[in-house]
Amino acid sequence: MLEAGDKAPSFKLESDLGKSFELKDFKGQILVLYFYPKDNTPGCTREAQAFAAASKAFTKAGAAVVGVSKDSLKSHASFREKYGLSFPLLSDPDLVVQKAYGAYGEKNMYGKKVMGTIRSTFIIDGKGKIVRVFPNVKVDGHAEAVLDAIKELK
Repeated sequence: MLEAGDKAPSFKLESDLGKSFELKDFKGQILVLYFYPKDNTPGCTREAQAFAAASKAFTKAGAAVVGVSKDSLKSHASFREKYGLSFPLLSDPDLVVQKAYGAYGEKNMYGKKVMGTIRSTFIIDGKGKIVRVFPNVKVDGHAEAVLDAIKELK
């Protein structure tokens, strides 16, 4: 997994908003890039709702939030609409971006080792440098911890 101080890998992924997003689109602002396993699952839903509930605070702090999973654009659009999410969801069906960030690999699920998305969040500064990494995220309280970390950067 990448660490603070590393250059963020560039990416270009399609979003549920009908357009693609690239890392360079966020030049000059803080980007919260969070990777999650699957739309409409309990943990992923709570995480997305928490980021959405804090969206005004993220904007005020000069940060954009973007979620990434391997789910389809159709699934993302339905998920975003169902829960009123205020940020784009990017589809990484081939896991290229997840692997580049180290957000895909072996993990424990119900006591078994499986390959899958490792729930993780990266705070990237306006110059494309990773300034904070949250690996193996626990959902509850995570959005607030990310917001606090951004405020500490200021």
